[in-house]
Amino acid sequence: MFKLASTVLAMVLAVTGYSALGTPIQDTPEKAQAAPAPLVIPPKASQRTNPIKLTDESIARAKKIYALDCAMCHGTKGDGKGELAVSAKFVLKDYRNPESLKNSTDGDLFYIIRTGYANMPAEDQRAKDEDVWALVHYLRSFSAQKPAAQIHP
Repeated sequence: MFKLASTVLAMVLAVTGYSALGTPIQDTPEKAQAAPAPLVIPPKASQRTNPIKLTDESIARAKKIYALDCAMCHGTKGDGKGELAVSAKFVLKDYRNPESLKNSTDGDLFYIIRTGYANMPAEDQRAKDEDVWALVHYLRSFSAQKPAAQIHP
């Protein structure tokens, strides 16, 4: 229920012209929102390793979570062009590009998903740790060298 309410709230904010942080979204480049402050990830968080094995089951579980919580902004294909991101004029990474996550550790991604960043709300305690770690695998799978049908049927 909370996920549904969060999704509806995000959509209402986008339609009414407000970001998830409650600031107006500007239509002109001159009035565009300032870039978010640089993200500082604690070294201990950055050094964490993913304890979840990459399996068909972990990817399937993460795919469901991604569809509910992430695709509206990051796009169903991981291209950063979800409906909410496009309407709010957010510029997001294209996870299909291997360069997009190459400088991010699994710990970095886990931390960002857990705590949020800029307009992205924190997953916080809405998801179990193993589900967030599975999401990390799923994000990386968008740029995997396997045929897309094997990962994202």
